[in-house]
Amino acid sequence: MQTGAADGPLPGRVRRSGPGMPLEMEDMDPEDDESGGARRFSQASPNSRWWRPASMTGRVFLALCAFVVLGGLTAAALAFRTSLERDPRFRITGAADIQATGLTEVSRAAMLPVFGEDIGRNIFFVPLDERRKELEAIPWIERATVMRVLPDQIRVNVVERQPVAFTRQGSQIGLVDASGVLLTMPAAAMAAHHYSFPVLTGIDGGDPAASRKARMAMYLRMMSDLDSSGQHYSQQISEIDLTDPEDARVLMPEQGADILAHFGEDHFLERYLRYKAHIAEWRQQYPHLAAVDLRYDQQVVLEMASGKETAAAAPGAQPDSQAGALPKPSADGSTTSTTPQGPAPKAESSSSAARKKAAQEKKRRAEARREIRHASRPAVPVAEGQ
Repeated sequence: MQTGAADGPLPGRVRRSGPGMPLEMEDMDPEDDESGGARRFSQASPNSRWWRPASMTGRVFLALCAFVVLGGLTAAALAFRTSLERDPRFRITGAADIQATGLTEVSRAAMLPVFGEDIGRNIFFVPLDERRKELEAIPWIERATVMRVLPDQIRVNVVERQPVAFTRQGSQIGLVDASGVLLTMPAAAMAAHHYSFPVLTGIDGGDPAASRKARMAMYLRMMSDLDSSGQHYSQQISEIDLTDPEDARVLMPEQGADILAHFGEDHFLERYLRYKAHIAEWRQQYPHLAAVDLRYDQQVVLEMASGKETAAAAPGAQPDSQAGALPKPSADGSTTSTTPQGPAPKAESSSSAARKKAAQEKKRRAEARREIRHASRPAVPVAEGQ
């Protein structure tokens, strides 16, 4: 056993002494083993880059090649850009190369100045987004699309605003859309369109856009609510004051006079039906009725013209001298109160001034309505009243 162990193979390399003989391990030099292992490790390293030269000369050469390729691409791009700029095929030669669709109220002559700087310019250098914003700055244009059509044309697609009501500012009659944008149109064009809208006051072009849009939203809710039953009661409305964004004050045309009705900001159909059900009774009982406040659930406040009736009392009742109003039950169980619209005149001069002011207001209203009749075909005749 000892002899066999001594004659056995020593640790080292494997060697076969002959066919059928057991393998033998040869001695390995520790230094050779370390260097060979290092070489094998470096060859199989996953972090090695095949394209990266090992020498400094190779790296410098690779950097020069990359610089040359990048410079060539840049030069080619600049040459291509210069070629496009100078190519006459891509140049806008005149206004005929600018096509527009969707124009109805906006004339082509009013649109072309937006593209005045682009005549003679290469089509690739026209700032499309800037031109779109300039088109949408025109009041009648709600939104626009601008695109290039090769080789040398600009195509514009326009969506115009749709008016939903007349507006009156002083003696000027205009139009307004659902967003509160004020629109101008000649009277002849209004007559050609046969618009039939209520007249809105309280929409001022100097107000913020958000404020005008909120007032128009209340107006649209009112029109939709009045027509929700299918009876189209909105056609009976002639004029609406939207000065107060929480109270739609409607001028209701009645025989011989106009009644100012306060509809608030909701329940428009319900309040309209209540008004129609009792207005004949109220006017018969109060000949100088000037306004009706319908914003309360259990009562209706009736206001008299200035200097006329202050209150009407039932038999045996006494007027309330402090409040100036008397509650009166209506047929539907609600309470009606009558109040003066203003203090009674104290002197003859004050009364004369009030009558003169009322006459001027009546004349102004009559002139405005005559202008509207010439410009449109209203759904309901407006009484030449107050």
